[in-house]
Amino acid sequence: MEKEAYAASLAAISNINNITNDRIEALTKSHGMTNIAAMSAANAITTEVLRGVNIMLTDENTGQLQVNDVLKKGIEAAKEAGADSANAALFAATICYFAGSNAQAGVPAGNRKLGGLARMIAGVDRSGVAAIPTPKSNNKVSGFAAVQALYEELIEGNLTKVDGRKLPLGVAGGPLYGHSHLGEDISYPEISSRGAEISTKAMMDAQAGAGMAPNGIISAIIGVAATLEIVHPDAGLGEEYGEAFKVKSANLAGKHASKVAGLPEKLHIRGTGEEYDTAQLVGDLGVILKDIGAPSVIGMMSFEEMLSAFEEGVSGFSGGPIMPPLGHITADLVISLRSLISNNGDKSKSADILRDIKKTQWLEPELAATGANTIARKVEQVRRGPITEIIITATEGMRANLIHNIAHRAYEELKSGKSLKEVVSEIDEERKEFVEKSCAQMLGSMTGHELEIKITKLTGGCRRDIPFVKEYYGFDTDADVELVVDGKKINLSGIAQNVIPDAIFNQKQDLLDVLPFATIPISELQLSGHTILYITIPSAVAAAMNLMDPKEAAKQSEAAASCTAAIPGAKPKAKEVAELAVRIVKDME
Repeated sequence: MEKEAYAASLAAISNINNITNDRIEALTKSHGMTNIAAMSAANAITTEVLRGVNIMLTDENTGQLQVNDVLKKGIEAAKEAGADSANAALFAATICYFAGSNAQAGVPAGNRKLGGLARMIAGVDRSGVAAIPTPKSNNKVSGFAAVQALYEELIEGNLTKVDGRKLPLGVAGGPLYGHSHLGEDISYPEISSRGAEISTKAMMDAQAGAGMAPNGIISAIIGVAATLEIVHPDAGLGEEYGEAFKVKSANLAGKHASKVAGLPEKLHIRGTGEEYDTAQLVGDLGVILKDIGAPSVIGMMSFEEMLSAFEEGVSGFSGGPIMPPLGHITADLVISLRSLISNNGDKSKSADILRDIKKTQWLEPELAATGANTIARKVEQVRRGPITEIIITATEGMRANLIHNIAHRAYEELKSGKSLKEVVSEIDEERKEFVEKSCAQMLGSMTGHELEIKITKLTGGCRRDIPFVKEYYGFDTDADVELVVDGKKINLSGIAQNVIPDAIFNQKQDLLDVLPFATIPISELQLSGHTILYITIPSAVAAAMNLMDPKEAAKQSEAAASCTAAIPGAKPKAKEVAELAVRIVKDME
């Protein structure tokens, strides 16, 4: 590689913040998204797990368990990264759970629950499920919907046939109720099952009413948490529900909540294939959430994205195939954690698993790998550890290949006499074509259709006549798409402002069926700000070759990258990268 291309490559990754337009500094010890805090907690907790520390909850008669110290270290790491105490408690408890800890153990005198322990260690006040929000999906609602629905049914006497007003002295509140036929065979199962069904449905209905697509697994988990605020969460059930003392109210609530939410009976971790019983998972996470306090919306977003580590795609989107903003990436921590545990701490094998996922399960593998690499390196500014080590190792080669190819091509084509605008425009257009083909292949495989996808228009300003949105299409996208579905051509004009509202409000099933073929590739491109190497590297090459000054190179590159420049921010970063490349070349001479 010529020194100008080499200098540009080094300059482009010298400052991690210049790889992306996403506000990753605001994710770090600040007020932004919380995934850096979650990944910092994962680094701290996984370090302890690999050392062999016992993270299981037990009911032994001692004031402290080893898991207390592990939770404390995870919470401290998350708070160091800027998480508030409730979010830190949620992250530590959830990561410990995915590392193999049980959600609950104990008798009344020494009752231990993972969420409760984490909350107390973090110094968080107790809060009700009504105060817990859903993750934001354009809008958000709170667990109040579940609690309200439950209490309406309670007041009407619809959750259990046991009428508390008829309980005699010596029965109410005692073991003749709680550990016998009336409680374990009748009251507890009725409240667990009916309550979970009612509360889960209420959460889904509330989300739909807020203009959100109902999130089944989040609704189920919050529904279980709300139900367990009423029913005894450690209650054993009659043997008709399973092995004595093994199946508890939380398990039954999880089963019924999962059914209402339409979840599959089993879930599998991406890469490792490890199988989770969905009812058990939902029940356990409901137990954790019930006791955790009141995490924020963005804390719940990081929690949700951990669940996108399941290959069934039940929640979140940081597990692929669309590349999300860097603040959403959390699935990789669970995948890396489970890979390490399933491979007995072998980091090389674990990195291979994540690398294979990035290469095969994403629309743009190298960009997905680069984005994951970027956020992992940002996490290491706060807390280093095995999770980020796995992510960086898994993605470094793919990132290097992307950088090399852009720099080499820019150098060769600029050297041949092409203008910087031509070079950037051609590379960016080829990227759009790659997304179109990747989407057609993936969606065609999923649906059984023969697909061709062509985005014929992608600009800003579909509703607003102002310079900002016309320059950066990510905020007010005006897009047209031409589809060929099984040989039939379909033209969709004005996707955002015309087609989507028409399909939704008029329930045009023919449009609803084909819309994902158009919206998924557009979404992939709209979120391009996560990686701007297509802009920064050509700018740096041009400046290093002394074809123009860094400021002009940055201006031309951003203007020419009609897809990658979806949001503002690339121009000043390209200028900084180009200036550094010029310095590097001088020193190389």
